[in-house]
Amino acid sequence: MSTAPYAVPAPPATVRTVVLPDELAARPLLSLLPRGVATTSWVTTGPDGSDVGLVGWGEAARAEFAGTERFSRAQRWWAGWLADADVVDEVGLPGSGPVAFASFAFDPQPGRSVAVVPSVLVGRRDGVTWLTVVAATPRDAGRAVDETVASLLHPAGLPEAPRDVAYSEGTLSVPEWESAVEEAVRRIDAGELDKVVLARDVVVTTSAPIDTRHLLTRLAARYPSCWTFMVDGLLGATPEMLVRRTGDAVTSRVLAGTMRRSSDASSDASLAEALLGSAKDHAEHEYAVQSVAAALAAHCTDLDVPETPRLLRLANVQHLATDVTGVLADGAPVLALAASLHPTAAVCGTPTERAFGVIRELEGMDRGRYAGPVGWVDSRGDGEFGIALRCATQESDDRLRLYAGCGLVSGSEPALELAESQAKLVAMRDALEA
Repeated sequence: MSTAPYAVPAPPATVRTVVLPDELAARPLLSLLPRGVATTSWVTTGPDGSDVGLVGWGEAARAEFAGTERFSRAQRWWAGWLADADVVDEVGLPGSGPVAFASFAFDPQPGRSVAVVPSVLVGRRDGVTWLTVVAATPRDAGRAVDETVASLLHPAGLPEAPRDVAYSEGTLSVPEWESAVEEAVRRIDAGELDKVVLARDVVVTTSAPIDTRHLLTRLAARYPSCWTFMVDGLLGATPEMLVRRTGDAVTSRVLAGTMRRSSDASSDASLAEALLGSAKDHAEHEYAVQSVAAALAAHCTDLDVPETPRLLRLANVQHLATDVTGVLADGAPVLALAASLHPTAAVCGTPTERAFGVIRELEGMDRGRYAGPVGWVDSRGDGEFGIALRCATQESDDRLRLYAGCGLVSGSEPALELAESQAKLVAMRDALEA
């Protein structure tokens, strides 16, 4: 497969960013998405309870990349596109002005990675809501601003829930996947590697085209502390921030070590206590933290790596979590930071190349962009990239492929890992409900 990028030809772009009126600033971001067009999103809930992030639709430009140079090729393409753009940005916040959404393949071969510049984008941050449009000329951009504001004042039709949702096994049956887990643990116990993450997939079909706005809205409502994303048919709600760059401030959230939730408060507290006291889960978590710290050390000073993880509780599972922070020393854009961090031990294993080999041999599937970096980058090199977890790929109008993975170390048991994968699939299964 060629590693050269494929780019949709586009003339030099005119980019205009303006502040939106208060009436639109009060609307949930995802409610602004129109029906029936390609959409992009990156939305979470801020400390004050309001949503924060970016939603976009249409495509002003796109490019696809493959191979080990996919991140650097994406950065080169983005820098080239920006060089030809005429930009007027009245806001000046991270995510205002021109923005590219991107989603990268987990494995460089045979993976397909994609970057998309939406033709219309609405952003919200620090109490400001703005509109960015991309057009061919200044006159077209002015007209696009006026027409978009007018259309946003009239809400789009409500999203429709999927009909007749049916589930079927993916690449491996449940017994086959448990056998793969057993074999991976045998290799770990034999000293071939320390940790590996094995994923499984589930296929979903419906009787009518899926309105992805329904899935995004339900994910954002049920998992407000996660980042609800959609890029080129990959959608989900990830709890794991691979890297955020805001000026010279860099953050990465590491999640590894998972326990299901219980509706009973006493049982839920016992499960949390078991997770916090689990030597197996702490070992898995430590591998992931050290891999992130080592990668960031190449670009940052003043790294802060907490000695012990905290507990992050989501609606369906709870995780051991550690936030690693640092001060950027070399001006690396967020795409370069993501390239340095991917893949972390949390989604691949350690040593990395041995874990990659076991994944390729035992999973039996191409992960595609599952467990790869997904997020956005702006013209300043700021941006946010999560890891594409708790997600699905839309394979056609009425078909999705869901993914969940489990970190395996010595002592991992196939039945318990299967239960963990099922708990992680709950996020997308809930989103598919009416």
